[in-house]
Amino acid sequence: MEKVLVSACLLGAEVRYDGRAKTFEHPILTAWQKEGRLISLCTEMAAGLPTPRAPAELAPGTTADAILDGQGAIFEQTGRDVTTEFIKGAYLALAAAHQHSCRFALLTDGSPSCGSTKVYSGDFSGQTHSGEGVVSARLRAAGVQVFAPDHIADLARALEEAENRPYRA
Repeated sequence: MEKVLVSACLLGAEVRYDGRAKTFEHPILTAWQKEGRLISLCTEMAAGLPTPRAPAELAPGTTADAILDGQGAIFEQTGRDVTTEFIKGAYLALAAAHQHSCRFALLTDGSPSCGSTKVYSGDFSGQTHSGEGVVSARLRAAGVQVFAPDHIADLARALEEAENRPYRA
């Protein structure tokens, strides 16, 4: 059975920067949870960041790929550089994906770590733009397909197709 790496906050864990969950209730996710298919992980907490914590965003004009290449940064609203922790979280997510043979991930969108279609602008104005967080970028570079909650139907189709193919590491 294919496993899916999932942002812990989507499963109700109170691990977000504000100490709350971002619970995603969907019949598909409920079915996968009952099957034991889900691997829950909060990459930010796994990397040592506390809950609650100050909100963080990619520096303006920075991409996740640039950050992973050592050419960008992630800052908390306080100005503290948390790039190292976010990069560590990306590699911990990759390790978890490999450990559980996950070829798919369902991650919270908008986050500087888990965003897969959008991230916040970097100026803490609440505005978003197209982009991805460092976890999504790292997983995708390793061949893991990353989906936002809004695209769970696409993930379900991809998962169904993959169940008919053998796992390739």
